[in-house]
Amino acid sequence: MKYHPIDSSLFIKNRKKFAAKMQAKSIAVFNSNDIYPVSADSTLPFEQHRDIFYLSGVDQEESILVLFPEAHKQKHREILFLKETNAHIAVWEGEKLTKAAAYKTSGITTVYWLQDLEKVMFELMTECNTVYINTNEHYRANVETETREDRFTKWLKNKYPAHAVAKSNPILQEIRGVKEQIELDLMQKACDITEKGFRRVLGFVKPGVWEYEIEAEFIHEFLRNRSKKFAYTPIIASGNNANVLHYIENNNQCKAGELILMDVGAEYANYSSDMTRTIPVSGKFSARQKEVYNAVNRVKNEATKMLKPGVIWADYHVEVGAIMTSELLKLGLLDKADVQNQNPDWPAYKKYFMHGTSHHIGLDTHDYGLLTQPMQEHMVFTVEPGIYIPEEGFGIRLEDDVVIQNNAEPFNLMRNIPIEADEIEDIMNS
Repeated sequence: MKYHPIDSSLFIKNRKKFAAKMQAKSIAVFNSNDIYPVSADSTLPFEQHRDIFYLSGVDQEESILVLFPEAHKQKHREILFLKETNAHIAVWEGEKLTKAAAYKTSGITTVYWLQDLEKVMFELMTECNTVYINTNEHYRANVETETREDRFTKWLKNKYPAHAVAKSNPILQEIRGVKEQIELDLMQKACDITEKGFRRVLGFVKPGVWEYEIEAEFIHEFLRNRSKKFAYTPIIASGNNANVLHYIENNNQCKAGELILMDVGAEYANYSSDMTRTIPVSGKFSARQKEVYNAVNRVKNEATKMLKPGVIWADYHVEVGAIMTSELLKLGLLDKADVQNQNPDWPAYKKYFMHGTSHHIGLDTHDYGLLTQPMQEHMVFTVEPGIYIPEEGFGIRLEDDVVIQNNAEPFNLMRNIPIEADEIEDIMNS
């Protein structure tokens, strides 16, 4: 791994939180992701399943975590199953986790090799009544590929059909949404790396550069600061490309007078950052561009202030919509008749700001978190309003990642990343 070791106390605490919500006489199982093939002998880079990482810190393939708080044997209350390493694997792939290294990473004392899985599971299943299986129930999930977790679940239910089945996901949605301080520190590191990339780009952009060259500047800075990749596919959208919300081709040349919308974030230790900034190709906003830019920034600042414990996510978006409506009226993009005659299910402001303002962020860019429950301290949300005007040839979005706090304003993890229009102009022209 490129990242520095994480204190195992995080994973010990996370397991305790999960175990406290399990039914009596139950067992929970979590699998690593597969390494996915491309063709021939090519594979995609390995990405660990975030749930097993959250509960163990184990960041390698062919790993299984088992939690059984009421196991008769103390040593079987937490178990890791790992692929056994050997000299051949060490030469060709690099060393895998040893039992000692797995303990240091996770705080789990009982580590078996995978070849012992069926034997140990048989013993455990005779003691329990219920098995927690781990399915992806995120509200944005669209999974077409059978995962290692899916295959394991099929095997388990076929082998032990008399056991009751429960779902891990509701527990994970609840506990992963609220971050521990170690997690917030890791997310701050990801945001700091993103800041370095953005400052590098501010000194690089000029008329004639290509969107993919800007993408390359970001990834160069990310890699040299221990990030392994973008947290998500980057959007580098110049001119009218910014009006395509998920534009990822990044293959156009940036022209004088245009704006560039950059939705980019570094990951660090599997934790995401999610930043959007919009800058002028020529280093100077036009009067109209700055007028719209400042309107978006005002909406972002007001929306950020609303993120407090007890707030309901859906109500928050209604309030942000009212603020955006006011700004669009001032900009002349809406008039009073548009607002008076609007469809309540698709308000008038949606013509220019058609996406949500905030989502949970953490181990996933669109992280776990129950959107129907009130916001809590140490939840982390993006704040990302935008105004998109195809007829004027530009779109503007601004986005920060903020931590909800008790009795205090939200804490902006991106507070050091330039965002004021004048500051961006000054840096680009210095």
